[in-house]
Amino acid sequence: MEHDHLINHPVVLGAFGVVILIMLLLDLGVFNKKSHVVSNKEALTWSIVWIGLSMAFSGVIYYTMDFDSFARFQSAYWIEKALSVDNLFVFIMVFGFFNVPKHLHHKVLFWGIIGALVFRAIFIFTGVELINLTYLPAMEIFGKEVEINVVLTLFGLFLIGAGIKSWGANEDTDENKDFTKSPGARIVHKFFKVSENYDGDKFFTIQNGIKMATPLLVVVAVIEFTDLIFAVDSIPAIFAIAPDDPFILYTSNIFAILGLRALYFLLANFMHMFSKLHYGLALILAFIGIKMLISPFVHISSPVSLAVVGGILIGAVIASFAFPAKNPAEQD
Repeated sequence: MEHDHLINHPVVLGAFGVVILIMLLLDLGVFNKKSHVVSNKEALTWSIVWIGLSMAFSGVIYYTMDFDSFARFQSAYWIEKALSVDNLFVFIMVFGFFNVPKHLHHKVLFWGIIGALVFRAIFIFTGVELINLTYLPAMEIFGKEVEINVVLTLFGLFLIGAGIKSWGANEDTDENKDFTKSPGARIVHKFFKVSENYDGDKFFTIQNGIKMATPLLVVVAVIEFTDLIFAVDSIPAIFAIAPDDPFILYTSNIFAILGLRALYFLLANFMHMFSKLHYGLALILAFIGIKMLISPFVHISSPVSLAVVGGILIGAVIASFAFPAKNPAEQD
């Protein structure tokens, strides 16, 4: 089935643009005009709002398109959401390394996500074009005529490798990482003098008549670079769901990313309760990689993919509660 592209979805695309613009304006100009510590209640409320908006938007897709498009949106959304949780561990370490005051966390994440909106669009639309350009001529393999795509095959191999790596990952090995060596931090230090102390929620300050960047700008740059690295895993993963439909890929990705801040504040103090999640993420990455490799021979439908991803996530959460890790605070 040949899927429509963005230009053929004017109603849904318009709804998406309006919702995102309104929510960002409300977020920046109304609810979070002043930097403050985000409470668990506020984080839970915003998490429900963003997930609710995402589910409502998927309902619009179902109503204006078809069930297959709905299932592909849901699959891509929950894959991105699940992989985002893994990225939250890194955010926590970055904030701890730079001793970022808690009331400034939201501002850093907000501007980090604004950058993600731009970079994800570049990655997704470029990726779709590359995929369209890298189909090999039809060939017969095992008595069946197939079209193999070079980019999807490479993505599949990469994701299987990433899954194996994630299975054996131990977040403790990153606890002593020096984030001042991050390319994001180096870029800021290359172009600006950086003050030693924060100046409220400002990115720039003036000391002794000299304009300087504050450590807060360095943290934003590190978060941006971290998201770019994170996208190397997550973007190939969602290409397995809808390799020829940038509309589904981008909208699902952005809804998942926009809900990341609220999820961070909700889970920041409870990460130890999801100690087995990385095993689930490893299985998801491996499953998606295998799906990419066998797609020329065996088609795994979007509803089946959604069921597999959902089942793995639920199983990982149940395992985390059944075999909990100790709270770091209790180990001291």
